[in-house]
Amino acid sequence: MTILTYVFAFLFAVGLLVAVHEYGHYWMARRLGFKVLRFSVGFGKPLFRRVAGADRTEYVLGSLPLGGYVKMLDEREGPVAEHEVHRSYNRRPPSYRIAVLFAGPAANFLFAIAAFWLIFLVGMPGLRPFVGATDAGTPAAEAGLQVQDLILAVDGNDVQTWEGTLLAIYRTVLDNGEVPLTVERYASGARDSVVLRPTASLRELTRPGELLPGLGLNVWIPDVPPIIGEVPSDGPAASAGVLPGDRILAVGDAPVDVWSDFVDQVRPFPGRSTSLTVVRADGSEAVLAITLGEQMDGEERVGYAGVAASPLSSETIDQLWSQQRFGPVVAARNAAAKTWEMTSLTLDLFRRMLFGQVSVENLSGPINIAVYAGDTFRSGFVDFVRFLALVSVSLGLINLMPVPMLDGGQIVFTAIEGVRGSPLSDRVQLLGQQVGIFAVLALMTLALYNDLSRLIG
Repeated sequence: MTILTYVFAFLFAVGLLVAVHEYGHYWMARRLGFKVLRFSVGFGKPLFRRVAGADRTEYVLGSLPLGGYVKMLDEREGPVAEHEVHRSYNRRPPSYRIAVLFAGPAANFLFAIAAFWLIFLVGMPGLRPFVGATDAGTPAAEAGLQVQDLILAVDGNDVQTWEGTLLAIYRTVLDNGEVPLTVERYASGARDSVVLRPTASLRELTRPGELLPGLGLNVWIPDVPPIIGEVPSDGPAASAGVLPGDRILAVGDAPVDVWSDFVDQVRPFPGRSTSLTVVRADGSEAVLAITLGEQMDGEERVGYAGVAASPLSSETIDQLWSQQRFGPVVAARNAAAKTWEMTSLTLDLFRRMLFGQVSVENLSGPINIAVYAGDTFRSGFVDFVRFLALVSVSLGLINLMPVPMLDGGQIVFTAIEGVRGSPLSDRVQLLGQQVGIFAVLALMTLALYNDLSRLIG
């Protein structure tokens, strides 16, 4: 079921974003007088086909939603009736054709704005940026950061969640190298200014998952007491006689002070027979024999006891989490700003990758995208919509690359035609297409290599 969830989430995300992109082309073509012959989302055997409208446009949904296209009337692809020549793609003004080509990526950016608007409207929860323990010698320790210091701003820009903090740090590292922080000290409640001075190279820091460890920053999460909350009736703990409200003192001979200690004594030992020492709600102590169950976590076989921790208090949850929610107008403004922020950051990263300043491991292929799609789909509505917004931005930018087989390349060819007064020769266009195919294949190969490296690693 987990694999099916990931496959469904990936295909749904790709199909939706492709449909948005192609609809942008279709909508603009119709508005500017082009004759649209076919609007197709997906390839392979058609699952749905309908012919409608005065132009008898064919609408198709393919069985494999990994791409799409809008086919327009074009004299280069066959004879065109005299009364429809003026609606042929090759006869329309270059400015009209550029507008149609640009409309696909533009639709992806508009989708991202709409998605972020919805997120800001319903509320985007996030873990507040409390600093965890720092290791000696790391930039965070050298800057004097201490446990439970709260990061308030990065380079003068206010932050409220670890997600926003990470993004702001990333941006600042790229621009300045050093990272000025404004923090609220846990011990005194006073505001203070510190500067993180990275010791690792930019290439090392920008490898996936390396930014916070490279700076010595850890996320602070409060210790959860080892008190049992729920005990499902079909689990190993229920069979052993564990009750809600029991406080775990030890697993076998290993003492348990916090919930993570309990997890450390259970997860690595599937099928293990051991004992639980617990204190009951009435203060009495009991030693219970238990045989841990086993289950698969991805490719790993892990142990489980069949219990859940007692939930944190509402005060602790309020301290840990920030909920960003805005009215429709402010949400729209923030959504547009967020889309621009992600667009400019992606462009900057790609530029720096070309010049070898940033690790090319940031490129993700279909496997990694499928993993993110499945993870965010299982995580919840807000996370999945945010994933769609980010991928939509990437899709829009990729299609604007000046590569002949993409929208951006066709825009360049059409712009040159507009300046010259005639299209480039077939030979030049064919050469451009070949170069474009090679460039796209090289990029896809590198992204797939990164995917497989992450999967194997």
